[in-house]
Amino acid sequence: MPVDSAHRLARMLAPEEWAAAGIPLLRNPRDVVRGLHFRHRPGPATAVVAVLDADERLCASASFTRRTAATDGWVFRNALLSQLRRIIPHDLRRRAPVRTAVLLYCREGDARWTPEDGAWMWGLRDACTLHGLRCGAYITLTRGGWQVFGEGRGGRRPSAGSRPDPLTGGDPPANRTGGAASEVLRRAAAR
Repeated sequence: MPVDSAHRLARMLAPEEWAAAGIPLLRNPRDVVRGLHFRHRPGPATAVVAVLDADERLCASASFTRRTAATDGWVFRNALLSQLRRIIPHDLRRRAPVRTAVLLYCREGDARWTPEDGAWMWGLRDACTLHGLRCGAYITLTRGGWQVFGEGRGGRRPSAGSRPDPLTGGDPPANRTGGAASEVLRRAAAR
């Protein structure tokens, strides 16, 4: 096995490692997924990284398309870290993280774990550490629906091919913004 391949295998997490990592559960994953799907309208190979406050309100989010064919957690970590640095200041001076980053990845295939998912998990965990955030949920969005890895929760809507549902009954936690977070989003959009 080439050395480069061995390093890439070390930069991915298996589902058991992810479940054992103590990732905090989302109180209402359906609202988080619906809000991010509505806001970003992800297509295949699109990653949406979002930062939530302690009440699961959206502080900031960004979406980007995977540009590399390599399945490497280090590459994914760098892409996530770049997006986080662009949309929200780091929390490295805090004693403990107060905000949580979650990742929604829209991909082809079914809901079963893939090595690509393992690389995204590794990348999310490492990017959160380097940005001073708590590592949150890793969610896949496929044509069959969405799934939160390590929690066993998921649903059929939204899915990779569905149109975004209009947000009714008030803003769900993943869609509310205000205060300093809105200012950060406005500055990021102006760049």
